[in-house]
Amino acid sequence: MCGSKFADRVLSMNISGIRKMFEAAGSDAINLGLGQPDFDTPQHIKQAAIDAINSGFTAYTAGPGIAELREELSRKYKDENSFAVDPSEIIVTSGASEALELAIASLVNPGDEVMIANPGFVSYNALVNMMGGKVSSIPLDEELTISPEAIMEKMNPKIKAMIINSPANPTGAVQSKKDMKAFAEIADDKNITIISDEVYEHFIYEGEHVSPAQFTDNVITVNAVSKTYAMTGWRIGYVAAKNEYVEQMLKVHQYVQACANSIAQKAALAAISGPQDSVFLMKQEFLQRRDVLISGLRSMGLQCIVPKGAFYAFPEVEECNMVASKLIANGVVVVPGTAFGEGGDGHIRISYASSMSNILKALEIMKKVLT
Repeated sequence: MCGSKFADRVLSMNISGIRKMFEAAGSDAINLGLGQPDFDTPQHIKQAAIDAINSGFTAYTAGPGIAELREELSRKYKDENSFAVDPSEIIVTSGASEALELAIASLVNPGDEVMIANPGFVSYNALVNMMGGKVSSIPLDEELTISPEAIMEKMNPKIKAMIINSPANPTGAVQSKKDMKAFAEIADDKNITIISDEVYEHFIYEGEHVSPAQFTDNVITVNAVSKTYAMTGWRIGYVAAKNEYVEQMLKVHQYVQACANSIAQKAALAAISGPQDSVFLMKQEFLQRRDVLISGLRSMGLQCIVPKGAFYAFPEVEECNMVASKLIANGVVVVPGTAFGEGGDGHIRISYASSMSNILKALEIMKKVLT
């Protein structure tokens, strides 16, 4: 008789630190812990979904996604990201979460190593471990970015891939074009794959967004409509890569998902092909919130590198777990940096994807608690 009825790989996993903090708070708490835009999905996108329902577009679609959406994504990559990808090299997924799963599942054998920023987004480590892989943690530099030198220091024959997230969760850091080109050169030289998570690409306040696929074919590009168009609950992501990658990812996709939601695919098509005014307005609002938040944190004496992208600040605090718990007890949800890896110790993550009034209220509470 075997020991446990449950799989070891699941038993060894921890509940997401982000969800843990969120669920520990009361319903009236100010939530600065969740990475979800507080804007409504634009009307023309919602209308596209309504039209899809009314026209009976409710059946399975082709596994990789509807042709017109993949064609529009191909155009988007050429115009916005400066690399060419054929519609046949794109899979529409159930959010970026599935896209990441497909990428990691298609690459990682038991014992293979994947280089991941520490601190980094919580799903990366969990997905690598679920596939039997091992995480090779990459420390961040003083600007909270990954340096090519840090990648090379960790390089070994077991490395199969590296995950690059720019703009980054939880830090808001943006990698430079020089660094992205260096990562691509490393990938080519060492024959490893870059998994490039670009879900925050449209929210950059200083610097520019650079896709490593401009420089190498050894890359799987992950993205979604979730953050850009305030469509987190619609669950539409997409992944782009050369055919040798797509062939393997499709095998996983067809068994775990079959196809992404048909109605949401029509909404995503309207989002990407339609007016982009809402994206610009969200970006401007996030920038204003960021500046107010950083000013407020510094007025308390907290050190915080100004985030160049996404909608997270990562200020330094002593005893981050205790600070997060104390703030939650006083009605402000933040996430301790340790939820994102040991390298996050001494920090808390604050999301400014919440209203300006909530941010101002939260700063008042934080001031009373922390000073």
